[in-house]
This record gives sequence, C-alpha cells and structure tokens, in this order.
Amino acid sequence: MTKHEYYTYTKEELLNKGAKLPVIVMEDNAAVFQSMAEEMAEEIKKNNAEGNKTVFICPVGPVGQYPYFVEMVNQEKISLKNVWFINMDEYLDDDKKWVPETHPLSFRGFMNRTVYSKIAPELVMPEEQRVFPDPENVEYIPQLIEKLGGVDICFGGIGINGHVAFNEADASLSNEEFLAQKTRVLDITKETRTANAIGDFNGALEDMPKYCVTIGIYEIAHARKIRLGCFRNWHRAVVRRTAYGEATSDFPVSLLTNHQDINLKITEFVAALEG
Repeated sequence: MTKHEYYTYTKEELLNKGAKLPVIVMEDNAAVFQSMAEEMAEEIKKNNAEGNKTVFICPVGPVGQYPYFVEMVNQEKISLKNVWFINMDEYLDDDKKWVPETHPLSFRGFMNRTVYSKIAPELVMPEEQRVFPDPENVEYIPQLIEKLGGVDICFGGIGINGHVAFNEADASLSNEEFLAQKTRVLDITKETRTANAIGDFNGALEDMPKYCVTIGIYEIAHARKIRLGCFRNWHRAVVRRTAYGEATSDFPVSLLTNHQDINLKITEFVAALEG
C-alpha cells in the first residue's frame, strides 16, 4: 500500500513545501472563527457602502464564526437588508424531505436559533434572502445565483473525505464531470456519517440521517472567493492532502485548490502533528 509523505509533514513543511493553496495558521479555533466573521462583516460593509448586494454561501459546520458575526452586526448596526445567505446543505429524512427544524441536526433550525433570531429585527435580512437548498426544487439555487450576479464569498469547511458542502467523493466521475455537478439530493457516505456522528451527534451513528440536499461543487467553484477553515483533530490529515495531494474527484476539495482567490485557515493544533 502506497504511503503518502505529505501526511507526515511538520508545520514547517506544510507551510514551506509549495502548498497548492494559501494555508494560514492561526492560534486557535477562536482566531479562525473570528477571522471568518470579520471577513463576512467587512464584505457586507464594503458592498453596502457601494450600494451593492452581498451574496454568501454559508455552512453549518464550521459554525463558530456566527456568534462573532452576530455581535458585530448588532454592535456596528450593519444592515443585512441587501444580503443573501445561501446555506450549503441540509439533512433529509428517509423520504428525502427536509428533516424538521426541531431535529437536533437541522441546519435550518440551527441558523434560525443561532443567527437570524439573534440579529436585531431592523438589521436582519428578509426571510426570502435566507436560502436553503430544497430537495423539491433543486434548480432554484443555481438560478438564484445567476439572477443575483454570482456569489461574493463561499465559506466552508472540509469533510473527512475531502467533501465541501455535501459534495461527497466519487471516483467514478472525471474531475470535469464532478465539477459540473450542481445542487442535488444524494446519499451521505458512511465515512461522513461516522465523522459527523462523532462530531455533532454524540456518536449516535444509527440515528444519523442517510440523505442530504447540497449545493453543487459547481456553485462553490464559481464563487468569487472561497474561504475554508479547519480545526478538528482529523483535519490534520485532511489539510495535508488538500495542500499537497493530487486533484481528484475522490477528494473533492482538491478540485478547488487552483481557484483564483481561495485560502485555508487552520489552527496551530491542526498545523502540528504532536500534542
């Protein structure tokens, strides 16, 4: 079995061997999340000042940026009236319908509880600008993005098999075929279900949803900027493969590393291989 040298790279090697995308090491989770929130707020303020709309693709995972963002919006009175949040994905039930917002893993429920309900009503965007991919109408988001003139920034993390949003690895597709995929319903892989059960659901693998709806890698790749953050223990390997592995549909984030404006922010913990 082939061993990949990049998995053993020290922090210095990770940063200095010619990574395929800019890798920025920050002190800890809080620093990564605060930086993400600041970039969100600054982009909105700049566009507001110019009379332009702001369109973000937003994750629920990572989520640590949202409390900082909410605080900035409320304290600085940043209007979100001309802002669209297009969430990346949502879990589906066995009938491939949205899980209810009351489900502990519902991304819609999370965003309503943690973001939208915490922002002053006079600042928060209208409900129709809080968008989730809909399994009943998968064409809506690609059409909306085109109508809005594109996405300013896509924020996200990286899954254990390199997925961004729920664009799961699929070695049966060529890189070009994979990059052409738009919003759709799909099965969640066993690896992703396991990692998410451990990270988000106390390890309750048997109750993890089996299906999801996700924006496509196409929508992500065509955002004007892509900002990724990694902070979990298993991100140590994911980050190294992202930065140094080959471009392959078997590790989807690798297909984004040549984007014209992308960076990956990681913690000192992820950068290190010990401790």
